[in-house]
Amino acid sequence: MRARIPGLGWIKRFVPKSLLGRSLLMILVPLVALQAVTFQMFYGSHLDVVSRRLSSAIAGEIAMTARLMNRFPGKQDHDWILARAWERFSLEMRLDPGAKLVPAERTNVLGPMDDDLEAALREIFRTPFTMDWTSDARSVLIDIQVADGVLHVVAPRKRLYTTTIYLFVPWVVGTALFLFGIAALFMRNQVRGIRRLAAAADAFGLGRDIPPIRPEGATEVRLAASAFNRMQDRIRRFLAQRTEMLAGVSHDLRTPLTRLRLALAMLPKDEAWRQDVVEMTADVEEMERMIGGYLSFARGEGSEQAKPVDLSAMLTDVASAARRTGTDIEVDVPETLTVSLRADAIRRAITNLVDNARRHASRVMVSAVPRGRSVQVNVDDDGPGIPHEQRESVFRPFESGAAGGTGLGLTIARDIVRAHGGDISLEDSPLGGLRARVRLPV
Repeated sequence: MRARIPGLGWIKRFVPKSLLGRSLLMILVPLVALQAVTFQMFYGSHLDVVSRRLSSAIAGEIAMTARLMNRFPGKQDHDWILARAWERFSLEMRLDPGAKLVPAERTNVLGPMDDDLEAALREIFRTPFTMDWTSDARSVLIDIQVADGVLHVVAPRKRLYTTTIYLFVPWVVGTALFLFGIAALFMRNQVRGIRRLAAAADAFGLGRDIPPIRPEGATEVRLAASAFNRMQDRIRRFLAQRTEMLAGVSHDLRTPLTRLRLALAMLPKDEAWRQDVVEMTADVEEMERMIGGYLSFARGEGSEQAKPVDLSAMLTDVASAARRTGTDIEVDVPETLTVSLRADAIRRAITNLVDNARRHASRVMVSAVPRGRSVQVNVDDDGPGIPHEQRESVFRPFESGAAGGTGLGLTIARDIVRAHGGDISLEDSPLGGLRARVRLPV
Protein backbone atom coordinates (compact mmCIF):
# COMPACT_ATOMS: atom_id res chain seq x y z
CA MET A 1 0.00 0.00 0.00
CA ARG A 2 1.44 3.35 -1.04
CA ALA A 3 2.06 5.91 1.67
CA ARG A 4 0.60 9.33 1.01
CA ILE A 5 2.10 12.57 2.22
CA PRO A 6 -0.63 14.74 3.79
CA GLY A 7 -1.21 18.11 2.16
CA LEU A 8 0.48 17.32 -1.17
CA GLY A 9 -2.56 16.05 -3.06
CA TRP A 10 -2.95 19.36 -4.90
CA ILE A 11 0.39 18.78 -6.65
CA LYS A 12 -1.15 15.95 -8.71
CA ARG A 13 -3.39 18.46 -10.47
CA PHE A 14 -0.33 20.15 -11.99
CA VAL A 15 1.59 16.99 -12.87
CA PRO A 16 1.28 16.01 -16.57
CA LYS A 17 -0.63 12.81 -17.32
CA SER A 18 1.47 11.62 -20.25
CA LEU A 19 4.81 9.81 -19.97
CA LEU A 20 6.44 12.42 -22.21
CA GLY A 21 5.19 15.28 -20.05
CA ARG A 22 6.31 13.62 -16.81
CA SER A 23 9.72 12.75 -18.26
CA LEU A 24 10.27 16.33 -19.42
CA LEU A 25 9.14 17.59 -16.02
CA MET A 26 11.69 15.32 -14.34
CA ILE A 27 14.37 16.89 -16.52
CA LEU A 28 13.14 20.47 -16.32
CA VAL A 29 12.75 20.75 -12.54
CA PRO A 30 16.35 19.73 -11.64
CA LEU A 31 17.68 21.83 -14.53
CA VAL A 32 15.84 24.94 -13.38
CA ALA A 33 16.84 24.29 -9.78
CA LEU A 34 20.50 23.93 -10.77
CA GLN A 35 20.46 27.10 -12.85
CA ALA A 36 18.67 28.97 -10.06
CA VAL A 37 21.30 27.90 -7.50
CA THR A 38 24.10 28.84 -9.91
CA PHE A 39 22.55 32.23 -10.64
CA GLN A 40 21.97 32.89 -6.96
CA MET A 41 25.58 32.04 -6.13
CA PHE A 42 26.80 34.38 -8.86
CA TYR A 43 24.32 37.16 -8.24
CA GLY A 44 24.37 36.88 -4.46
CA SER A 45 28.13 36.58 -3.98
CA HIS A 46 30.35 37.45 -6.91
CA LEU A 47 28.20 40.19 -8.42
CA ASP A 48 27.45 41.66 -5.00
CA VAL A 49 31.12 41.79 -4.04
CA VAL A 50 32.16 43.34 -7.35
CA SER A 51 29.36 45.91 -7.16
CA ARG A 52 30.38 46.99 -3.64
CA ARG A 53 33.99 47.39 -4.67
CA LEU A 54 33.11 49.47 -7.73
CA SER A 55 30.76 51.69 -5.70
CA SER A 56 33.36 52.12 -2.94
CA ALA A 57 35.96 53.13 -5.54
CA ILE A 58 33.77 55.86 -7.03
CA ALA A 59 32.67 57.10 -3.59
CA GLY A 60 36.33 57.26 -2.50
CA GLU A 61 37.35 59.19 -5.62
CA ILE A 62 34.54 61.69 -5.08
CA ALA A 63 35.52 62.04 -1.40
CA MET A 64 39.20 62.58 -2.26
CA THR A 65 38.27 65.28 -4.79
CA ALA A 66 36.00 67.01 -2.27
CA ARG A 67 38.74 66.98 0.42
CA LEU A 68 41.33 68.42 -1.99
CA MET A 69 38.91 71.20 -2.92
CA ASN A 70 38.33 71.90 0.76
CA ARG A 71 42.13 71.88 1.41
CA PHE A 72 42.84 74.24 -1.51
CA PRO A 73 39.89 76.68 -1.68
CA GLY A 74 41.18 78.88 -4.50
CA LYS A 75 39.30 78.92 -7.81
CA GLN A 76 42.37 78.05 -9.84
CA ASP A 77 43.06 75.17 -7.50
CA HIS A 78 39.45 74.00 -7.82
CA ASP A 79 39.65 74.07 -11.61
CA TRP A 80 42.91 72.11 -11.56
CA ILE A 81 41.50 69.52 -9.12
CA LEU A 82 38.28 69.03 -11.14
CA ALA A 83 40.31 68.68 -14.36
CA ARG A 84 42.48 66.00 -12.74
CA ALA A 85 39.33 64.19 -11.52
CA TRP A 86 38.04 64.03 -15.07
CA GLU A 87 41.42 63.01 -16.43
CA ARG A 88 42.17 60.30 -13.85
CA PHE A 89 38.74 59.07 -12.76
CA SER A 90 36.45 59.94 -15.71
CA LEU A 91 34.28 61.83 -13.20
CA GLU A 92 32.76 65.05 -14.47
CA MET A 93 32.39 67.40 -11.44
CA ARG A 94 31.14 70.93 -10.96
CA LEU A 95 30.86 73.00 -7.76
CA ASP A 96 27.86 75.24 -7.23
CA PRO A 97 29.20 77.67 -4.54
CA GLY A 98 26.81 78.60 -1.73
CA ALA A 99 23.99 76.35 -3.00
CA LYS A 100 21.79 74.24 -0.78
CA LEU A 101 20.83 70.71 -1.75
CA VAL A 102 17.13 70.14 -2.40
CA PRO A 103 16.06 66.61 -1.31
CA ALA A 104 14.70 64.49 -4.18
CA GLU A 105 12.82 61.22 -4.34
CA ARG A 106 15.11 58.26 -4.75
CA THR A 107 15.03 56.19 -7.96
CA ASN A 108 15.84 52.48 -8.10
CA VAL A 109 17.29 50.31 -10.84
CA LEU A 110 17.60 46.58 -11.32
CA GLY A 111 20.56 45.12 -9.50
CA PRO A 112 22.56 45.99 -6.39
CA MET A 113 24.40 48.98 -7.93
CA ASP A 114 22.17 51.76 -6.59
CA ASP A 115 22.03 50.31 -3.07
CA ASP A 116 25.79 49.73 -2.94
CA LEU A 117 26.60 53.24 -4.20
CA GLU A 118 24.22 54.80 -1.68
CA ALA A 119 25.77 52.78 1.15
CA ALA A 120 29.30 53.78 0.10
CA LEU A 121 28.42 57.51 -0.12
CA ARG A 122 26.59 57.40 3.19
CA GLU A 123 29.60 55.80 4.85
CA ILE A 124 32.01 58.48 3.60
CA PHE A 125 29.87 61.64 3.52
CA ARG A 126 27.97 62.82 6.56
CA THR A 127 26.07 65.39 4.53
CA PRO A 128 22.91 64.98 2.41
CA PHE A 129 23.22 63.71 -1.18
CA THR A 130 20.94 62.60 -4.03
CA MET A 131 21.33 60.17 -6.94
CA ASP A 132 19.53 60.24 -10.30
CA TRP A 133 19.65 56.98 -12.28
CA THR A 134 16.95 57.78 -14.85
CA SER A 135 17.77 61.15 -16.45
CA ASP A 136 20.86 59.93 -18.31
CA ALA A 137 21.06 56.41 -19.77
CA ARG A 138 24.89 56.40 -19.65
CA SER A 139 25.59 58.23 -16.39
CA VAL A 140 24.53 58.55 -12.77
CA LEU A 141 23.91 62.10 -11.57
CA ILE A 142 25.07 62.62 -7.99
CA ASP A 143 24.59 65.82 -5.95
CA ILE A 144 26.44 66.10 -2.62
CA GLN A 145 26.19 68.89 -0.06
CA VAL A 146 29.71 70.09 0.78
CA ALA A 147 30.96 72.99 2.90
CA ASP A 148 31.28 75.42 -0.04
CA GLY A 149 28.01 74.49 -1.78
CA VAL A 150 26.70 71.58 -3.81
CA LEU A 151 29.08 69.30 -5.71
CA HIS A 152 27.52 67.97 -8.92
CA VAL A 153 29.04 64.69 -10.13
CA VAL A 154 28.39 62.84 -13.39
CA ALA A 155 29.66 59.24 -12.96
CA PRO A 156 29.74 56.85 -15.93
CA ARG A 157 27.42 53.87 -15.44
CA LYS A 158 29.97 51.51 -16.96
CA ARG A 159 32.15 52.03 -13.90
CA LEU A 160 29.37 50.68 -11.68
CA TYR A 161 28.40 47.69 -13.83
CA THR A 162 30.24 44.44 -14.39
CA THR A 163 29.93 43.16 -17.97
CA THR A 164 29.91 39.55 -16.79
CA ILE A 165 26.24 39.89 -15.88
CA TYR A 166 25.39 40.46 -19.56
CA LEU A 167 27.26 37.30 -20.50
CA PHE A 168 26.24 35.13 -17.57
CA VAL A 169 22.46 35.54 -17.79
CA PRO A 170 22.20 34.72 -21.54
CA TRP A 171 24.61 31.82 -20.98
CA VAL A 172 22.47 30.40 -18.17
CA VAL A 173 19.18 30.82 -20.06
CA GLY A 174 20.61 29.72 -23.39
CA THR A 175 22.24 26.54 -22.09
CA ALA A 176 19.09 25.64 -20.14
CA LEU A 177 16.91 26.00 -23.26
CA PHE A 178 19.42 24.11 -25.39
CA LEU A 179 19.66 21.18 -22.97
CA PHE A 180 15.90 21.07 -22.51
CA GLY A 181 15.38 21.04 -26.28
CA ILE A 182 17.78 18.11 -26.70
CA ALA A 183 16.06 16.25 -23.86
CA ALA A 184 12.62 16.92 -25.39
CA LEU A 185 13.69 15.54 -28.78
CA PHE A 186 15.28 12.48 -27.18
CA MET A 187 12.29 11.72 -24.94
CA ARG A 188 9.83 12.21 -27.79
CA ASN A 189 11.66 9.58 -29.83
CA GLN A 190 11.59 7.21 -26.87
CA VAL A 191 7.89 7.74 -26.19
CA ARG A 192 7.02 7.34 -29.87
CA GLY A 193 7.88 3.64 -29.70
CA ILE A 194 5.59 3.19 -26.69
CA ARG A 195 2.75 5.02 -28.45
CA ARG A 196 3.09 2.82 -31.53
CA LEU A 197 3.08 -0.27 -29.35
CA ALA A 198 -0.09 0.91 -27.56
CA ALA A 199 -1.81 1.72 -30.88
CA ALA A 200 -0.87 -1.68 -32.31
CA ALA A 201 -2.13 -3.50 -29.20
CA ASP A 202 -5.41 -1.56 -29.31
CA ALA A 203 -5.90 -2.26 -33.04
CA PHE A 204 -5.12 -5.95 -32.59
CA GLY A 205 -7.53 -6.11 -29.66
CA LEU A 206 -10.25 -4.72 -31.95
CA GLY A 207 -9.68 -7.59 -34.38
CA ARG A 208 -7.86 -5.58 -37.07
CA ASP A 209 -5.21 -7.29 -39.17
CA ILE A 210 -2.04 -5.28 -38.53
CA PRO A 211 1.52 -6.09 -39.62
CA PRO A 212 4.26 -6.70 -37.03
CA ILE A 213 5.49 -3.46 -35.50
CA ARG A 214 9.12 -2.41 -35.93
CA PRO A 215 11.00 -2.40 -32.61
CA GLU A 216 12.51 1.03 -31.90
CA GLY A 217 13.58 3.16 -28.98
CA ALA A 218 15.23 2.02 -25.77
CA THR A 219 16.10 -1.61 -25.09
CA GLU A 220 13.09 -2.17 -22.84
CA VAL A 221 10.72 -0.71 -25.47
CA ARG A 222 12.27 -2.90 -28.16
CA LEU A 223 11.84 -5.97 -25.96
CA ALA A 224 8.17 -5.09 -25.39
CA ALA A 225 7.60 -4.62 -29.15
CA SER A 226 9.29 -7.94 -29.95
CA ALA A 227 7.22 -9.70 -27.27
CA PHE A 228 4.05 -8.17 -28.75
CA ASN A 229 4.95 -9.41 -32.22
CA ARG A 230 5.54 -12.93 -30.87
CA MET A 231 2.27 -12.85 -28.92
CA GLN A 232 0.37 -11.66 -32.00
CA ASP A 233 1.86 -14.47 -34.09
CA ARG A 234 1.01 -17.10 -31.46
CA ILE A 235 -2.59 -15.88 -31.16
CA ARG A 236 -3.04 -15.95 -34.93
CA ARG A 237 -1.67 -19.48 -35.14
CA PHE A 238 -3.93 -20.56 -32.29
CA LEU A 239 -7.02 -19.08 -33.94
CA ALA A 240 -6.16 -20.62 -37.28
CA GLN A 241 -5.60 -24.06 -35.71
CA ARG A 242 -8.82 -23.81 -33.72
CA THR A 243 -10.82 -22.82 -36.79
CA GLU A 244 -9.34 -25.61 -38.88
CA MET A 245 -9.98 -28.17 -36.17
CA LEU A 246 -13.58 -27.10 -35.65
CA ALA A 247 -14.17 -26.96 -39.40
CA GLY A 248 -13.01 -30.55 -39.59
CA VAL A 249 -15.17 -31.56 -36.64
CA SER A 250 -18.14 -29.79 -38.20
CA HIS A 251 -17.60 -31.60 -41.49
CA ASP A 252 -17.26 -34.96 -39.75
CA LEU A 253 -20.45 -34.40 -37.76
CA ARG A 254 -22.47 -33.10 -40.68
CA THR A 255 -21.71 -36.17 -42.79
CA PRO A 256 -23.60 -38.64 -40.53
CA LEU A 257 -26.31 -36.03 -39.99
CA THR A 258 -26.78 -35.80 -43.74
CA ARG A 259 -27.06 -39.57 -43.94
CA LEU A 260 -29.64 -39.52 -41.15
CA ARG A 261 -31.65 -36.84 -42.95
CA LEU A 262 -31.50 -38.86 -46.17
CA ALA A 263 -32.52 -42.04 -44.35
CA LEU A 264 -35.46 -40.28 -42.74
CA ALA A 265 -36.56 -38.93 -46.10
CA MET A 266 -36.52 -42.41 -47.63
CA LEU A 267 -38.55 -44.09 -44.89
CA PRO A 268 -41.92 -45.47 -46.02
CA LYS A 269 -44.76 -42.97 -45.77
CA ASP A 270 -46.38 -44.99 -43.03
CA GLU A 271 -48.90 -43.03 -41.00
CA ALA A 272 -47.79 -44.85 -37.83
CA TRP A 273 -44.23 -43.55 -38.24
CA ARG A 274 -45.09 -40.10 -39.55
CA GLN A 275 -44.98 -38.26 -36.20
CA ASP A 276 -41.71 -39.94 -35.19
CA VAL A 277 -40.09 -39.02 -38.52
CA VAL A 278 -41.11 -35.37 -38.13
CA GLU A 279 -39.65 -35.22 -34.62
CA MET A 280 -36.39 -36.92 -35.64
CA THR A 281 -36.06 -34.59 -38.65
CA ALA A 282 -36.49 -31.59 -36.33
CA ASP A 283 -33.82 -33.01 -34.02
CA VAL A 284 -31.39 -33.41 -36.92
CA GLU A 285 -32.02 -29.80 -38.04
CA GLU A 286 -31.49 -28.55 -34.49
CA MET A 287 -28.19 -30.44 -34.28
CA GLU A 288 -27.05 -28.85 -37.56
CA ARG A 289 -27.95 -25.37 -36.27
CA MET A 290 -26.03 -26.04 -33.06
CA ILE A 291 -22.94 -27.16 -34.98
CA GLY A 292 -23.10 -24.09 -37.24
CA GLY A 293 -23.56 -21.77 -34.26
CA TYR A 294 -20.68 -23.31 -32.34
CA LEU A 295 -18.40 -23.09 -35.37
CA SER A 296 -19.27 -19.42 -35.86
CA PHE A 297 -18.63 -18.75 -32.17
CA ALA A 298 -15.23 -20.45 -32.28
CA ARG A 299 -14.25 -18.73 -35.55
CA GLY A 300 -15.13 -15.32 -34.14
CA GLU A 301 -15.60 -13.77 -37.59
CA GLY A 302 -11.84 -13.09 -37.47
CA SER A 303 -11.15 -12.98 -41.22
CA GLU A 304 -13.26 -9.88 -41.91
CA GLN A 305 -11.63 -6.43 -41.84
CA ALA A 306 -13.18 -3.29 -40.38
CA LYS A 307 -14.37 -0.57 -42.77
CA PRO A 308 -16.80 2.41 -42.65
CA VAL A 309 -20.39 1.12 -42.61
CA ASP A 310 -23.76 2.88 -42.47
CA LEU A 311 -25.03 1.43 -39.20
CA SER A 312 -28.50 2.93 -39.68
CA ALA A 313 -28.96 1.09 -42.98
CA MET A 314 -27.71 -2.15 -41.40
CA LEU A 315 -30.19 -1.94 -38.50
CA THR A 316 -33.00 -1.20 -40.93
CA ASP A 317 -32.11 -4.30 -42.98
CA VAL A 318 -31.99 -6.49 -39.86
CA ALA A 319 -35.42 -5.21 -38.81
CA SER A 320 -36.84 -5.86 -42.30
CA ALA A 321 -35.59 -9.44 -42.19
CA ALA A 322 -37.19 -9.93 -38.77
CA ARG A 323 -40.54 -8.57 -39.99
CA ARG A 324 -40.71 -11.36 -42.58
CA THR A 325 -41.07 -13.80 -39.69
CA GLY A 326 -44.19 -11.98 -38.54
CA THR A 327 -42.55 -10.00 -35.70
CA ASP A 328 -43.81 -6.51 -34.86
CA ILE A 329 -40.51 -4.59 -34.90
CA GLU A 330 -39.92 -0.83 -34.86
CA VAL A 331 -36.79 1.07 -35.89
CA ASP A 332 -35.64 4.43 -34.51
CA VAL A 333 -32.23 5.34 -36.00
CA PRO A 334 -30.60 8.48 -37.46
CA GLU A 335 -30.80 9.00 -41.20
CA THR A 336 -27.07 8.22 -41.54
CA LEU A 337 -24.72 6.82 -38.93
CA THR A 338 -21.29 5.84 -40.28
CA VAL A 339 -19.12 3.66 -38.04
CA SER A 340 -15.92 1.71 -38.76
CA LEU A 341 -16.68 -1.95 -38.03
CA ARG A 342 -16.80 -5.47 -39.46
CA ALA A 343 -20.18 -5.38 -41.14
CA ASP A 344 -20.98 -9.10 -41.33
CA ALA A 345 -19.92 -9.73 -37.74
CA ILE A 346 -21.95 -6.84 -36.30
CA ARG A 347 -24.93 -7.80 -38.46
CA ARG A 348 -24.74 -11.31 -36.97
CA ALA A 349 -24.53 -9.91 -33.43
CA ILE A 350 -27.54 -7.59 -33.86
CA THR A 351 -29.49 -10.35 -35.60
CA ASN A 352 -28.83 -12.69 -32.67
CA LEU A 353 -30.12 -10.05 -30.24
CA VAL A 354 -33.22 -9.39 -32.36
CA ASP A 355 -33.90 -13.13 -32.76
CA ASN A 356 -33.54 -13.61 -29.00
CA ALA A 357 -35.99 -10.76 -28.39
CA ARG A 358 -38.63 -11.84 -30.92
CA ARG A 359 -38.66 -15.41 -29.54
CA HIS A 360 -39.84 -14.12 -26.18
CA ALA A 361 -41.88 -11.02 -27.06
CA SER A 362 -44.57 -9.77 -29.39
CA ARG A 363 -43.07 -6.31 -29.88
CA VAL A 364 -39.43 -5.41 -30.53
CA MET A 365 -37.82 -2.00 -31.02
CA VAL A 366 -34.32 -1.29 -32.40
CA SER A 367 -32.77 2.15 -31.86
CA ALA A 368 -29.35 3.79 -32.22
CA VAL A 369 -28.07 6.94 -30.51
CA PRO A 370 -24.61 8.60 -30.94
CA ARG A 371 -22.89 9.11 -27.55
CA GLY A 372 -19.76 11.24 -28.05
CA ARG A 373 -17.03 8.86 -29.19
CA SER A 374 -19.31 5.83 -29.18
CA VAL A 375 -22.65 4.64 -30.58
CA GLN A 376 -25.33 3.00 -28.46
CA VAL A 377 -27.64 0.44 -30.07
CA ASN A 378 -30.67 -0.71 -28.05
CA VAL A 379 -32.81 -3.78 -28.70
CA ASP A 380 -35.96 -3.53 -26.55
CA ASP A 381 -38.83 -5.99 -26.18
CA ASP A 382 -42.03 -6.37 -24.16
CA GLY A 383 -41.35 -9.96 -23.10
CA PRO A 384 -41.00 -11.42 -19.60
CA GLY A 385 -37.39 -10.23 -19.27
CA ILE A 386 -34.59 -11.88 -17.30
CA PRO A 387 -34.08 -11.60 -13.52
CA HIS A 388 -31.19 -9.34 -12.49
CA GLU A 389 -29.21 -12.16 -10.92
CA GLN A 390 -29.29 -14.19 -14.17
CA ARG A 391 -28.47 -11.46 -16.68
CA GLU A 392 -24.72 -12.07 -16.66
CA SER A 393 -24.95 -15.86 -16.74
CA VAL A 394 -26.95 -15.90 -19.99
CA PHE A 395 -23.86 -14.68 -21.84
CA ARG A 396 -22.03 -17.92 -21.01
CA PRO A 397 -22.08 -20.60 -23.73
CA PHE A 398 -25.16 -22.85 -23.59
CA GLU A 399 -26.55 -20.99 -20.54
CA SER A 400 -29.29 -19.30 -22.57
CA GLY A 401 -30.53 -22.42 -24.35
CA ALA A 402 -33.35 -23.10 -21.95
CA ALA A 403 -35.64 -20.77 -23.86
CA GLY A 404 -35.37 -22.70 -27.09
CA GLY A 405 -32.10 -21.56 -28.74
CA THR A 406 -28.72 -23.19 -29.08
CA GLY A 407 -27.39 -21.28 -26.07
CA LEU A 408 -24.79 -19.40 -28.17
CA GLY A 409 -26.70 -16.38 -29.55
CA LEU A 410 -25.89 -13.95 -26.75
CA THR A 411 -22.41 -15.41 -26.32
CA ILE A 412 -21.57 -14.88 -29.99
CA ALA A 413 -23.05 -11.36 -29.92
CA ARG A 414 -20.95 -10.29 -26.91
CA ASP A 415 -17.84 -11.93 -28.37
CA ILE A 416 -18.25 -9.92 -31.60
CA VAL A 417 -19.02 -6.63 -29.89
CA ARG A 418 -16.10 -6.95 -27.47
CA ALA A 419 -13.80 -7.73 -30.40
CA HIS A 420 -14.78 -4.25 -31.68
CA GLY A 421 -13.82 -2.67 -28.36
CA GLY A 422 -17.40 -2.33 -27.12
CA ASP A 423 -19.68 -4.32 -24.82
CA ILE A 424 -23.23 -5.59 -24.30
CA SER A 425 -25.29 -5.23 -21.14
CA LEU A 426 -28.84 -6.29 -20.26
CA GLU A 427 -31.23 -3.81 -18.58
CA ASP A 428 -34.90 -3.19 -17.95
CA SER A 429 -36.65 -2.01 -21.11
CA PRO A 430 -39.07 0.95 -21.34
CA LEU A 431 -41.37 -1.50 -23.18
CA GLY A 432 -41.63 -3.57 -20.02
CA GLY A 433 -39.34 -6.42 -21.02
CA LEU A 434 -35.58 -6.63 -21.59
CA ARG A 435 -33.19 -4.18 -23.18
CA ALA A 436 -29.91 -5.30 -24.76
CA ARG A 437 -27.65 -2.24 -24.78
CA VAL A 438 -24.75 -2.41 -27.31
CA ARG A 439 -21.94 0.13 -27.08
CA LEU A 440 -19.63 0.44 -30.09
CA PRO A 441 -16.64 2.83 -30.26
CA VAL A 442 -16.66 5.29 -33.15
